[in-house]
Amino acid sequence: MTSIIYVGMDVHTTNYTLCCYSIEENQIFAQVQVNPDYREILRYLNQVQSQRGGNCKFICGYEAGGLGYSLYHELTYHGIECIILAPSTMAVIPGKRIKTDARDAEHISKCLAYHTYSAVHIPSQEDDAVKEYIRMRDDAITTLKRIKQQTIAFCVRHGKQYDGRSYWTKRHLDWLESLKFDHPILQETFQEYLIQYYQASEKVDIYNIRIEELAQRETYREHVQKLVCFRGIAVHTALSLLVEVGDFHRFKTAQHFASYLGLVPGEHSSGGKQIHTGITKAGNTHLRRLLVESSQVFSRGVIGKKSVKLKAKQEGKPAEIIAYADKANERLRRKYTKIASHSKYNIAKTAVARELACFIWGMMTDNIA
Repeated sequence: MTSIIYVGMDVHTTNYTLCCYSIEENQIFAQVQVNPDYREILRYLNQVQSQRGGNCKFICGYEAGGLGYSLYHELTYHGIECIILAPSTMAVIPGKRIKTDARDAEHISKCLAYHTYSAVHIPSQEDDAVKEYIRMRDDAITTLKRIKQQTIAFCVRHGKQYDGRSYWTKRHLDWLESLKFDHPILQETFQEYLIQYYQASEKVDIYNIRIEELAQRETYREHVQKLVCFRGIAVHTALSLLVEVGDFHRFKTAQHFASYLGLVPGEHSSGGKQIHTGITKAGNTHLRRLLVESSQVFSRGVIGKKSVKLKAKQEGKPAEIIAYADKANERLRRKYTKIASHSKYNIAKTAVARELACFIWGMMTDNIA
C-alpha cells in the first residue's frame, strides 16, 4: 500500500528546512536542514523512502516568495509533485508566538495534508518571461520617479522654484535647462540630475515600445485588444493582467477574482455582529496597484462621453465587446461620482478598482451578457 507523505519546506537562499508529515500516523518526522540545492531535497526524499521501507508518494510544498518558481520546476522535472502555497491563504495557527524555520516547515506540511491553503498559479514559460520584463519596466518607472523628486528637491534647496502649473512638461524642461547656479560644482551636480532624468526617461520609452510589440504576439493580441476597450486600461496594464493571471477561468466568479487581487473588504464577525474592515490586500499586489491606478481616470470626463483615444482603441472591435466595455465605463464613472461625493477619494478609487476587476473577469471569461 502506498502511503502519502507531505513534505513541508521552509526555503531560503541560505538553507532549506524540511520535514515530513503523515496523516495516518499524525506524526512529524525526519526534520532536517540542508543546503539550498534541489539535489539535497532529492537525496532527502530517497533517504526517507529507504527508512520507511515501503512505497511512498511525496507531496512537497513551500510558500511563495523570493525563490519564485525555480525550485518548483526543478522538482517537477525530476518527477516530484510540488505545490507553491499562497501565504495569505494558509491556515493560521491560533496563539502562535514562536516562529522558527522548523515550525514553519511543520506548518506547511500540515497545510498540505489538510488542504488548508490555495495553490499559486504556475505560469507558462512565456508568461513568466513577459511578466519579468514588465516588472523590470515598472522598476525603471520607479527609478524615474525618484530622479524627478530628487531633481525638484535639489532646485528648491537652492532657491529655484518653478511657477508653472505642471512639472515635467516641455515648458518645465525648458525652464530646468535654463537654470544657472552660483557655484560650478552645483551647476555640475544639477546637470548630472538632468542627464539621469533623460537617460531614465529614454529607457522607459524603449521598454514601452517593446511591451507594445510583445502585446501583438498571437498569444496575447486578441485578449489585449478586448481589455483596452475599458477606460484606464492601457496595453501595459492589459498585458500585465494576462501574464500574471494566466487562465481567468480558474476563478469561479468575479468576486473570487477580486478576492485574489485583495480588493474585497475584510470581515471580523462574532455572534450576530458583523464588522467589515478595509480591503484585505491579500493576493497579487502588482495587479491591485495597477487597477487602483487605472481607476483614477474615472474621476475625469463626462458620463457617457467617449474620448478620441478611447474611440480609437475600440475601433474595429466586435459590437458586443464595445457594448460591454461601454456599460462598464459608464457604470464605473457613475459609481465613482456617487462615492466621491460623500466619502474619501481613495475609497472611491478602491471601490471602482474592485468593480473594474469584476468587469475584466467577465470580459476574459465571455460572461458579457
